[in-house]
Amino acid sequence: MKVNPYLNFDGKTEDAFNFYKSVFGGEFTANMKMEDAPGTDGLNEEEKNRIMHISLPIGKDTILMGSDIVQSMGHTLNQGNNVYISLHPESREEADRLFNGLSEGGDVEMPMEDQFWGDYFGSFIDKFGVRWMVNFNKQYI
Repeated sequence: MKVNPYLNFDGKTEDAFNFYKSVFGGEFTANMKMEDAPGTDGLNEEEKNRIMHISLPIGKDTILMGSDIVQSMGHTLNQGNNVYISLHPESREEADRLFNGLSEGGDVEMPMEDQFWGDYFGSFIDKFGVRWMVNFNKQYI
């Protein structure tokens, strides 16, 4: 089984994914606008330019995916604290790089520190409202 996080935004997908690409590197494997989909002729220009689907590989078996909502199609975005993306890098250095890069401009909940359960861990909300955990445990690499 593979698990791929899928993120929804209200017109911020392109900005968010360009930011994530600047941290993770790589290239988008898909980047489609709403105007590319059939039946979207009635959308206004701003909605036509929103992201229908975007994919960014962020690891060997993980692809970060996302899209924008389209209010005129009945979509509603509800941001909450029920979803985190948990990253498990292969070194403390990579954990720090990811944490520092992705948390830039965001809100740090727990800074990267050695934790009582034995892991090097931190959590934050990025500048786009997405919640992340970075967890390194040398026993699992």
